[in-house]
Amino acid sequence: MIVRRSFLAVCGIGALGACHSPQSDWEHATRANTVAAYQTFLTQHPGDARDEQARLRIGQLKDEQAWNQAQVASTTEGYQQYLAAEPQGAHAQEARDQIASRERAAAFEAAQKANTAEALQAFVKKYPNTGEADEASAALKRLEAYRAELATAHNRRDADRERRELAKRFGKALPEVVILDPDPSDPEYRITSAPMTEQEADAACASLKASHHPCKVIQPGSS
Repeated sequence: MIVRRSFLAVCGIGALGACHSPQSDWEHATRANTVAAYQTFLTQHPGDARDEQARLRIGQLKDEQAWNQAQVASTTEGYQQYLAAEPQGAHAQEARDQIASRERAAAFEAAQKANTAEALQAFVKKYPNTGEADEASAALKRLEAYRAELATAHNRRDADRERRELAKRFGKALPEVVILDPDPSDPEYRITSAPMTEQEADAACASLKASHHPCKVIQPGSS
């Protein structure tokens, strides 16, 4: 009994490290649940049966730390840094999704700012089947609401003949010549270009007028 009390007194006063067991140190590490605590356990007890578990927890904690930093930054660069540090991390796919979302948003903003048919078409081609693509397509339709009107006709037969002649004559300036059917506001068949931007329609009409053919820019369906 006296020897036991002396041993406990020694452990309590100056030799705590000597009294630690792998089990008690493991319990301490799991309570702390930090990278440093698990690394200390691995240093103190190399080859312990819980070695793999400790390394797994270290990897998980580092992954969570990197992910938390990425979320705090909430930028493309932040998520890229997470992937660089944890390419196989638990949040790798979400990081890639976040990057793709931000890149798509930036591309859409640039297309809107440019507000040209080329920019909007390029966006739709690169990011099809997205909400932004639907918005870009709608903007493109508004932008391409113009046509160069070359002639009119009272009936379909005359309109077909006129379309063929104009397509042959002005095929370089107007890759496509079409016929617009009459509507309640206009009983005439109209021979026009395909839809284009206002600038393109202006340029087409300028080219036709230079060849001494009448032309005007129209917006079918506009009030």
